[in-house]
Amino acid sequence: MDNSDNMKTFLSGAGVEQAPIDVICFSHLRWNFVYQRPQHLMSRFANQGRVFFIEEPLPTDGDERLDIVEESGNIFVCIPRLHSPQAETAKKIADKLSDLCLDRGITRYIAWFYTPMMVDWSRKLSPLAVVYDCMDELSAFKNAPPQLREQERRLFEKADLVFTGGMSLYEAKKAQHHSVHGFPSSIDTKHFAKAKAIAYDVPEQASIPHPRIGFVGVIDERSDLELIGAVADLCPDHSFVMVGPVVKIEESSLPRRENIHYLGPKNYDELPGILSGWDVAMMPFALNESTRYISPTKTPEYLAAGLPVVSTAIADVVRPYGDLGLVNIAATPEEFAVAISEALEEDGEPRRHVADEFLSRSSWDKTFEAMSARIAEAIARNDTHAAQTA
Repeated sequence: MDNSDNMKTFLSGAGVEQAPIDVICFSHLRWNFVYQRPQHLMSRFANQGRVFFIEEPLPTDGDERLDIVEESGNIFVCIPRLHSPQAETAKKIADKLSDLCLDRGITRYIAWFYTPMMVDWSRKLSPLAVVYDCMDELSAFKNAPPQLREQERRLFEKADLVFTGGMSLYEAKKAQHHSVHGFPSSIDTKHFAKAKAIAYDVPEQASIPHPRIGFVGVIDERSDLELIGAVADLCPDHSFVMVGPVVKIEESSLPRRENIHYLGPKNYDELPGILSGWDVAMMPFALNESTRYISPTKTPEYLAAGLPVVSTAIADVVRPYGDLGLVNIAATPEEFAVAISEALEEDGEPRRHVADEFLSRSSWDKTFEAMSARIAEAIARNDTHAAQTA
């Protein structure tokens, strides 16, 4: 049975009379924040079954409840509204999710976690399988809860499968669970390749002079703000375009220069138009605990858009992208400035050809199929174990 058959078996069940399998997804990232790994994967699950996307609680002055909003076909964003989010949160939300299953007829489903901090919310659930998609080392992030490592240990005990968002993270987690699988950030190549054919300039950056050096993503403690400011000083004739929300850091800490332009967050559908107006893409990540295991989705997205890329030495960027010559790696502001100049002068066609060939091996569809195959196997193992112990 190949991956496609496994996926169909997983999504539809072994018999045609069985309903598709739903997903209850626990996420610390809100559905409408930045379109990234959770949205790519859950949207694909929603093509076959329902996805109930459980977000962190918000306060309410009214009745405590679970707000449910259908964001798109088969995706239901569920937001607990509590009087005091810290008071008996797990018990209250567990009760509400139990009611959700009864009200919505959720009987065949998997539990999917993006954060260990929600593990107790599932205490009343009986999923066919439990998946921990560990896309980041959350314990290394700014303001991480002190109990996160212990909660992750408990989630490892509960999970049937652990997926990781990059190979560095896979190496760090593989000894902690019996079934860990590395699934690095993937790419919707067709979406970002649109940038190659867009000839017009989007209004918000039409007045920004070329050459434009751009970044798109969350601007937070993982961003090397000093590097950005220093490179802007070294390249006064270049424009540096920063696209994305500012999170967990004060906006007053951002470097301010005449040649640095902050455009704020943009929708996923707007990104090809933004990238089409750049000359070089950059990834100015700080090298610290919060970036030690990251696998930036923007690496393949920049490449699919046909852009040369300059990055600091993030492990999952150096290997494979730096090793293949697809991304220029720089350490100091001076090296970063030189790498940008070289990228502007290069004949980009050979690099684009290698990038296109490399990206052809990867897609969110392929990642989804491979994950689904693993999940189908886990469900089959659980069914066999249940039959043997009945």
